[in-house]
Amino acid sequence: MTSRFFEGIEKIRYEGVDSSNPMAFRHYNPDEVVMGKRMEDHLRFAVAWWHSFAWEGGDPFGGPTLERPWHPQDDMGRARMKADIAFEMFDILGQPYFCWHDADIRPEQGNFADNLRTLEEITDYIGEKMRAVGTKLLWGTANMFSHRRWMSGASTNPDPDVFAFAAATVKSCIDATHKLGGENYVLWGGREGYETLLNTDLKAELDHMGRFLNMVVDYKHKIGFKGAILVEPKPQEPSKHQYDYDAATCIGFLRKYGLEDEVKLNLEQGHAILAGHSFEHEIAVAAAEGMLGSIDMNRNDYQSGWDTDQFPNNTPEVALAYYYILKAGGFSTGGTNFDAKIRRQSIDAEDLVAAHVGGMDVCARGLKAAAAMIEDGGLDSALANRYSGWQSPEAQVMLGSSLEEVASRVLIEAIKPEPRSGRQEYLENYVNRFV
Repeated sequence: MTSRFFEGIEKIRYEGVDSSNPMAFRHYNPDEVVMGKRMEDHLRFAVAWWHSFAWEGGDPFGGPTLERPWHPQDDMGRARMKADIAFEMFDILGQPYFCWHDADIRPEQGNFADNLRTLEEITDYIGEKMRAVGTKLLWGTANMFSHRRWMSGASTNPDPDVFAFAAATVKSCIDATHKLGGENYVLWGGREGYETLLNTDLKAELDHMGRFLNMVVDYKHKIGFKGAILVEPKPQEPSKHQYDYDAATCIGFLRKYGLEDEVKLNLEQGHAILAGHSFEHEIAVAAAEGMLGSIDMNRNDYQSGWDTDQFPNNTPEVALAYYYILKAGGFSTGGTNFDAKIRRQSIDAEDLVAAHVGGMDVCARGLKAAAAMIEDGGLDSALANRYSGWQSPEAQVMLGSSLEEVASRVLIEAIKPEPRSGRQEYLENYVNRFV
């Protein structure tokens, strides 16, 4: 069907940097070649079904502000209408990918059998839309945080029946992702954490979570799902402390439970900020361990202490994120998912499209800046110079020596180190040349 929701909004075109058209791309040219690859293939943009179509505009202090023709989202007719609207927007934007939670695309039925039935029905319908429009599925996931059954967690829940319900839910979502040709499957533990240690067996919950994830990996191989399994770090909100706090915490968890070769990370800019890190820090940590999978691109309001999920508009931040992504070899199965939502006061259909246009342009501009820095080689040269001492034969021998042997060398050679400048301001000025 063709709705009237996006009536009057034409397909977004690339018009170049001199364009003043707010509904045109100034930097995102899908076919532009950057470092030997099409820009679209570098960025692999995806729309988040939950924020763009399922979110109704509520916040902790106020109810819905977005009155959409598919609200309330309580029956399959409206679920199909929501899919129709979604694919119209994908076509308008030329979006190559989208992402979903099960609860975004089908109404909650209250029991697993009916949830499964409606999930299978809507994924068949979405499959037809995918074939017609050409937009693909970057990843699917299960919402195991909104319904009251998940109030004490999913795989970490003290009730084994909830663990079982979570296992059945994830199986159904992996099956749906596999059926739709999804390139990844994500597990975000929205309530996999605790509110107070007074009622928490922390070791048991971590062990159950590790076993759950091993079940997921085993099932992936059993059904021949070729996509990557990803976990998404977040430090808090809604839980006081979540077990997937940041990239380093997740990497330690994966290694403990023997999953380091099976699972990678889906990193979000807003979650990095909540953990007290920069986005590029989280990307660099994951890349250093070979666990960089995909990213959720958004931003937080730095005057607010919570996860505001706004569209990216800071080119220097985005450029550094893509710098470390490109240095790690770029995305393979992952991509750039806009886990971002328009503001509660931005109620028009045009606002939804314009938000994605702006986000895509900022990412494209950041990608080009990152590629230019890599091709220029200034940061690589500065890094090589700073660590050049480690290339000497003496330094290499030291790494294989005992503590006593190293200490003796200091005495024999009368080693007296002199501090060298880290040149931080110089390097910051260098980056600013490109952004």
